[in-house]
Amino acid sequence: MKSIGVFTSGGDAPGMNACVRSVVRNALYLGLDVYGIKYGYNGMIEGDIYKMKSYSVSNIVQRGGTILKSARSKAFLTEEGRKKAYEQLSRRGIEGLIAIGGDGTFTGANIFYEEYGIPIVGAPGTIDNDLYGSDYTIGFDTAVNTALDAIDKIRDTAISHDRVFFVEVMGRHSGYIAVHVGIGGGAELVMVPETSTTMKDVIETLRQGRNSQKTSHLIIVAEGEHQGNAHEVAERVRQELPDLDYRVSALGHIQRGGSPTSFDRILASRLGMAAVEGIIDGKKNVMVGVVDDKIVYTSFKIAISKTKPISEDLMRLSKVLSI
Repeated sequence: MKSIGVFTSGGDAPGMNACVRSVVRNALYLGLDVYGIKYGYNGMIEGDIYKMKSYSVSNIVQRGGTILKSARSKAFLTEEGRKKAYEQLSRRGIEGLIAIGGDGTFTGANIFYEEYGIPIVGAPGTIDNDLYGSDYTIGFDTAVNTALDAIDKIRDTAISHDRVFFVEVMGRHSGYIAVHVGIGGGAELVMVPETSTTMKDVIETLRQGRNSQKTSHLIIVAEGEHQGNAHEVAERVRQELPDLDYRVSALGHIQRGGSPTSFDRILASRLGMAAVEGIIDGKKNVMVGVVDDKIVYTSFKIAISKTKPISEDLMRLSKVLSI
């Protein structure tokens, strides 16, 4: 293999730039040509591709977002779109791909490999930490720290006014962010898609808090919670406790931005190096990850189809510390 391409796709995550940097410099170190593909699969189809040098990734390790940009691509969902993408890669002699993204990115990569056989190794870049085959994904640690900083400030206001705050964090299908910020932020209750929290549980938590002389409460709600988003949960609680003084805060996309933590920079750099080494060693249609601090490779099919459970110890810890 003499030439590879690298792209970022799906939602941006802090640390993607550090991963791109690692891919480019490791590829160059090993004697490969490396091309940057802008705007994900969309740029692959349109030919928005350029040759990268070492200086192309200078001064980006500390930056959030992605210098390669990201975009959704409806065209890549079609056979015609994927054919155009393959032709663009072939025209430049690109023999393999490093895909940095989440489940949607890897679903597309899996189909692309099955149709055209081009070797692809993925690096998990998503704040949700929901991909099976890696203990942590790029951006998760930064997102947790960003959310925790906001929650610490919200706690100050909650205490000052004796209020209940319902705080919504990202996580459509995963409660990893919610559980981590709930424990770190001292929340009274964490509501995540993986568990069956009932409205009765929420009401009982607030009533018990009152009985134990608590004057303020934090309820952390993952956006994919089955009982609804934070606004919906708060409204249903108000119907049961009409005198409740509460506020709702949805942290939203601030969790995706910002300078990556040292943990995310190092994780992204390790995964970028391992992705390049993996593709040179003949690995294809796999995601690189870190499990028990060791590099592992997991097929795309398994990475996107198997559920990554939240640690029962973390859930138990969250419950015990909330009393």
